[in-house]
Amino acid sequence: MSCAVAIFVKTPQLSAVKTRLWPGIGRRQAERLHCASAAAVRSVVAQASANGTIRGYWALAEAAPASAAFWPGLAHVEQGEGSLGERMASVYRQLRELHAGVILVGADAPQLQADMLLQAAAWLAGEPARLALGRAVDGGFWLFGGNRDIATPAWLEPRYSEAATANEFVRAMDAFGDWCELASLQDIDTLADFAAVRAQLQALPAATVEQQGMIDLLAELSTIAEPCT
Repeated sequence: MSCAVAIFVKTPQLSAVKTRLWPGIGRRQAERLHCASAAAVRSVVAQASANGTIRGYWALAEAAPASAAFWPGLAHVEQGEGSLGERMASVYRQLRELHAGVILVGADAPQLQADMLLQAAAWLAGEPARLALGRAVDGGFWLFGGNRDIATPAWLEPRYSEAATANEFVRAMDAFGDWCELASLQDIDTLADFAAVRAQLQALPAATVEQQGMIDLLAELSTIAEPCT
């Protein structure tokens, strides 16, 4: 069974990217961070794709003709319009037409590892209805996967970007399969997250080149941010 992994991204200049970081490091550096973090996630998806069971996608926030050239190396799928729940539902639905399992990840947890994606994909390859979740430290989640069609209302029920988002999401999706929970990760939303994410990157047993680049970039941006905090 094949499994899709879609990385949700926004294209600089076409969308506002990482706006919560703008007061501390400025728009240009926030865009730079988003792109570097997305590249690190893509590098891990590429590792996980080596056995042929996983195929990576960029899930684009903008219409593909305008943004596709900015995101090379993977196939493209459009998020479409609407709330985060609506956009996740759209990407999941599109990829379920092509793959038995679908995994959705953000671009904000560059310290993820290929083994985590492979664990989720292996779980979703089973015959029973199954779901996978990677919780974020802030109460959200950095990964969701499933191997069954999911009704649109379930995607719209949780309140996103809240401390209880992951718990509400699990309750909303509970009817669609049995859960496998992956390791919890710190994602990058604010300046306060830099140190924890950098420490998790430094602790990786075999960081990719792009993940090594994120270690250096977070250190650099931390020095920029210090006078602003």
